[in-house]
Amino acid sequence: MNLLYANDRPGEYPPSWYRATVTPLPRLAPLGGAARADVCVVGAGYTGLSAALHLAGAGLDVVVLEAQRVGFGASGRNGGQLGSGQRLDQITLERMVGRDDAAHLWRLAEEAKDLVRDLVARHAIDCHLKPGVAHACFTAREVAQEHAHAEHLAARYGYDRIEMLDAEGFAALCPSPAYRGGTLDMGAAHLHPLAYALGLARAALGAGARIHEGSEVRGIERGARLRVTTDAGHVEADHVILACNGYLGGLDARIAARVMPINNFMVATAPLGAEAARVLTRDVAVADTKFVVNYFRLSHDGRLLFGGGESYGYRFPRDIRATVRKPMLKIFPHLADVPLDHAWGGTLAITMRRMPCFARPAPGILSASGYSGHGVGMATLAGRLMAEAVRGQASGFDVMARLPVPAFPGGAALRGPLLVLAMSWFALRDRLGL
Repeated sequence: MNLLYANDRPGEYPPSWYRATVTPLPRLAPLGGAARADVCVVGAGYTGLSAALHLAGAGLDVVVLEAQRVGFGASGRNGGQLGSGQRLDQITLERMVGRDDAAHLWRLAEEAKDLVRDLVARHAIDCHLKPGVAHACFTAREVAQEHAHAEHLAARYGYDRIEMLDAEGFAALCPSPAYRGGTLDMGAAHLHPLAYALGLARAALGAGARIHEGSEVRGIERGARLRVTTDAGHVEADHVILACNGYLGGLDARIAARVMPINNFMVATAPLGAEAARVLTRDVAVADTKFVVNYFRLSHDGRLLFGGGESYGYRFPRDIRATVRKPMLKIFPHLADVPLDHAWGGTLAITMRRMPCFARPAPGILSASGYSGHGVGMATLAGRLMAEAVRGQASGFDVMARLPVPAFPGGAALRGPLLVLAMSWFALRDRLGL
């Protein structure tokens, strides 16, 4: 089954709150016939659009091929959190790759946040970018670990944007009975993800990139020049950038064995009015410590946007509202009677160690994917790093490519069933509070 069409209508965005609150670009024509380019980018999410924007801005001829619509995948459906650091914390990264590379990874992550802010400002992208992401903990032990990590960032990296909150302080920010404390990172941010993706697309088109929607890539022929084929044409290019994330399919077996698509789900409530103050007292986003993370924020029109629940097959559940309502009511039981006006699912991609997979699958081909829920900033940065690597400046890309990204047990063929077993165990631990 093709994930591009398993849960969505061809050429249509999902009926999300995000889609209801933006004006999409006019449909961009599919590729037809033969084309030439310096670089062919496969995928028009944050990674591909950032790569196209940076390449076209440097004067290269760029063609972007998108199977569906610009921002169709996780880039247009996610929780909108622009987090600090990498997906793994710095203490873990120091043990994994050593202090020098861990410090470089921290600097790259800070660049990712700065890059998003700069692109939003430079291209006047109206995506409701606001500062503040809180991390919510369920136990005193988790609170202690979270505070220790904040102290480590301040002492070793000079990062002093995190406020440590005890139970009372966190309740003043987020009046949920579920949490026992946490942190508030005012150096992180949140935004409207689809509006941001559409803004990147407009900027890339303005820089001269050619974007073709409805142009699913069927294969890549390797040779002196690379040939990227679709049903209606092909592009010959010196370089190819794979920016497919969870929708890579069979384009590269080695990457597919290391990058696993999973599904996540969100709802938007009806406008809460005065009840919004019983969810959040400040305009920040929140993610908690569950293995299957709950994440939420208030929209600019006063709704609760809440994400929770995952699935590991191709299909979304029949009743997404019921899937998300269950964890939402554990955090905010007083919202039991509030209507859920919008519900949607999306496909992202994870790796075994929850760090992105940067790779050179073949001469002239670059790939970045597997952001593991940390893609707003890192995918945007990945696009820039690959654009720089195409132009011969590969130091940032190479640091990311040195990260160990083991294949899932069973490779691409058996990773799904084995992941279901593993995730079921972690979900059980969540339910038991372990």
